[in-house]
Amino acid sequence: MITRHFIDVESNGNKRRVHYRLSGSGPVLLMVHQSPRSSKEYEPLMRKWGKYFTCIAPDTPGFGQSDRLPGTPDINDYADALIEFLDALGVKKCAAYGFHSGGIILVTAVKRHANHFTTLAIGGYAIWTPEEMELFSQQYLPEFHPSKYGEHLVWLWSRILEQSWFFPWFAADNQHRLSVAHADPLRVDAVVREMLDAGNAYQFGYGAVLRAPRDIPAVDADVPPCLISAYQGDPLQDHIDRLGELPPSWSARKVATPDDHQHHSLAHLRQTETPVTGPLNDVTDEGFIHIESDGFDGLIHWCGNPAASTLVLHAPGRAAPRKTGSDAVYIDMAGHGLSDDWQGQAPTDWSGWANLVEACAKRLGTDDVRYETLPAGEADLLYPDLSPDRFGSYLTKAWQIVRAAEIFEPWYEATAAHAVPFDPENLEPHMLAERHLELLNARAAKEYHLALQNRQIR
Repeated sequence: MITRHFIDVESNGNKRRVHYRLSGSGPVLLMVHQSPRSSKEYEPLMRKWGKYFTCIAPDTPGFGQSDRLPGTPDINDYADALIEFLDALGVKKCAAYGFHSGGIILVTAVKRHANHFTTLAIGGYAIWTPEEMELFSQQYLPEFHPSKYGEHLVWLWSRILEQSWFFPWFAADNQHRLSVAHADPLRVDAVVREMLDAGNAYQFGYGAVLRAPRDIPAVDADVPPCLISAYQGDPLQDHIDRLGELPPSWSARKVATPDDHQHHSLAHLRQTETPVTGPLNDVTDEGFIHIESDGFDGLIHWCGNPAASTLVLHAPGRAAPRKTGSDAVYIDMAGHGLSDDWQGQAPTDWSGWANLVEACAKRLGTDDVRYETLPAGEADLLYPDLSPDRFGSYLTKAWQIVRAAEIFEPWYEATAAHAVPFDPENLEPHMLAERHLELLNARAAKEYHLALQNRQIR
């Protein structure tokens, strides 16, 4: 099973929160994701490699659910942030794996902190030419901020979709076409959501990697062994030929498929002995609890005061607040926010949700449950289907919903008779962006609403 956790990292007087995934047993394998993704992309690999390692996959600073680094960090700051994360966990030495930009961060970390690693495997290592660097610096990382009417979402969908058609994504010509093109809405949606999580912070992490010096350790450097490999269809496979002379314990190879890359990487990582680490540290005011009840078996995200006696449940389509008081503990209901989904279709009767709430209250030690006000309106109209579609229209649909919901009640009755007073600040793009992401993540909003209605009727 993959579990999820938070840890606080302190450096230079600053404290930042890091979210990470954990799976398996045995020696620690640190897994560093590519930009602009999060540790979620490693879930399938963690399930495979957890047979051999305790896989720890953090969201790098500014991505996923991890706080960004202060100022304008460079690649050394991101490399040092990895070591600070390991130190906070209590991990002194580990093996490591990184894909694309994650590999560049790792190689930098190895050059600066070689004694923290026993071995590493890298999936594709970019060695850009001066001409490529010039091309990237001009167009690759534009500012990404929410706009008033959701125009940024049209750009985002197209940018992520065409990343698999052309590399770089903006070079729409035959010379830069890729052989791995697709138009799979679910694959595009996965990256879109992670970009929405990161916001403009993606520029810092991604930019630090693109600007990083492309120098692997010197031939005589005292560094742990490393395998760099890249498969056919990976735009970085040709970069294997650009690596130059490697340290004696380093090797590089081209392979045929992603499965081949994973197979060779795992075999390499297992060749070197890595010590087993003891219990890991964790924060005390946020985390995930594993809950089993009727129709649900997964992780529920909680935050707030773990000593509080009151459990607060958000309204359908929402999530636990980012800033919580000290008087309660809050959760994301199943199928909302950071919590897992129901195993099948979410129930519309109250008994299934009641059992889940009771199980959460018991685990969190609360004896009082507080419900937020149920939104006015019909559930079928309040929560239309927001499944990813081929053209990304679900993104702009959700944006229009959260905007209208500030002005009318219910949002779908846009008439003078249903106008409600509102604070214009709530229509600021950054405010709408938070609600937009909450609504996109509310996969069981309609069912939860109907269940709450049934609760009130009983």
